Amino acid sequence: MAATTKGAVVVTGASTGIGEACALHLDKLGFQVFAGVRREMDAQTLKQKSSFRLNPIFLDVTDANSIASAARTVADAVGDAGLFGLVNNAGIAVAGSLEFLPTDEFRKQIEVNVIGQLAVTQSFIMLLRQAQGRIVNIGSIGGRSAAPFLGAYNASKFAMEALTDVLRMELRPWGISISIIEPGAIATPIWKKSLTEMDRIRQNLPQQAHKLYGNAINAVGNRAATMAQNGISADRVAEAVIHALTAKKPKTRYLVGQDARIRAVLNLLPDRVRDRLILNSMGLLTHE
Repeated sequence: MAATTKGAVVVTGASTGIGEACALHLDKLGFQVFAGVRREMDAQTLKQKSSFRLNPIFLDVTDANSIASAARTVADAVGDAGLFGLVNNAGIAVAGSLEFLPTDEFRKQIEVNVIGQLAVTQSFIMLLRQAQGRIVNIGSIGGRSAAPFLGAYNASKFAMEALTDVLRMELRPWGISISIIEPGAIATPIWKKSLTEMDRIRQNLPQQAHKLYGNAINAVGNRAATMAQNGISADRVAEAVIHALTAKKPKTRYLVGQDARIRAVLNLLPDRVRDRLILNSMGLLTHE
């Protein structure tokens, strides 16, 4: 495997969306990229879009054996040079009212978006320490500002904010920089997947749930579909990730997108005022 002068970076969840954009941007900049995928088809697609520097690796963040295998593969490839960067991007979005959300669905959300991120970080931390590397976590403005029917997703992203803050302090003695990216609506497949999952969960809800939340869930679905169409490019997030990995003084947090900045400002308002503004933006005030 050819070496590079810019170092090696692992990107999880690189099959589509933000992860794919990050992997391809890093590849073009001359980094040796290990792009985490779960399907051979996705690995082949990435190879067709990239140079020899990009190496797909099979990595399921919820599978300890998969993580360990990926870590060994990377360790063998980079040797004493260690790992320049780790981009924790893999994630899913589970939607639904918390009152009726099956606890198994909530567990799945936390397993992928929180436990999986920590497990991957733990497995690569020694390689990062060798190179005094950097960690970039892909969070969300939803990790600062919660919204109805996205409670499970928000909980996972709030947790990632805490993990990022703690890791930043704990790993400071070794000069390992940690940043979190907080995008707003991004045009990626996660929206379509989330809507599909929401439909699946909704079909299994009891009649009482449909009676109580049916109209509101429809409004949220319509809002999500609009955001999926109007979201900004994943390339914008990739640009923030590149800055976090390469800047002399990276930011600890990166807000990406106008809607993310607006929602950050909303957090300065009194809770009930903020609640009404969020509900109104989602078309839910008429469904109280």
